[in-house]
Amino acid sequence: MTRRTARLLLDETVAADLGPLHEIYGDERTWRHLPSGRHAGLDETRRVLDRWLTDWRTVGFAAWTVRTAADPSTVIGHGGCAVRGGATTGGAFWNLGYRFRPEAHGQGYATELSLAAVEDARAHRPELPVVAYLLEHNLASARVAEKVGLALRHRAPDAGNPDASAIRLVYSDRELTAEQLAATLA
Repeated sequence: MTRRTARLLLDETVAADLGPLHEIYGDERTWRHLPSGRHAGLDETRRVLDRWLTDWRTVGFAAWTVRTAADPSTVIGHGGCAVRGGATTGGAFWNLGYRFRPEAHGQGYATELSLAAVEDARAHRPELPVVAYLLEHNLASARVAEKVGLALRHRAPDAGNPDASAIRLVYSDRELTAEQLAATLA
């Protein structure tokens, strides 16, 4: 089923999306803020895609494959909310995230997608906080988080990041318990 916004078509991610999603996740230009996150090969994207497909099957809602209404044949991005953390408890939080082709940057698509994702996540599991974590130098993502109603809750070194000077910011729609915060940092 497709979720429509003013300009976007948000579709459940399916196995056939592998090629276009790898083009996005393997493009170094989409990883300017975290170069180590770039998918080096198709197998890496396939492993992540398997997790996304599992999210859709088990939760019934997860991140979407994104197209524009003006060009529904072209995948321009991927994103939304997915339950993360606390696997034995059914999840600790909704993780809001996205990645777009560089040609789609700067057009407000991330905000448009994020508003829909937060709304739908709250409808599916309102007891879970919506969280966006990002690197401090990613100012555009911080602005999107604030536009969709998330507030900065935590700032600390980004453990495990190859850049020892990297700082992780955690935004959320409510105060986080110690367990929820720990899950965002894992």
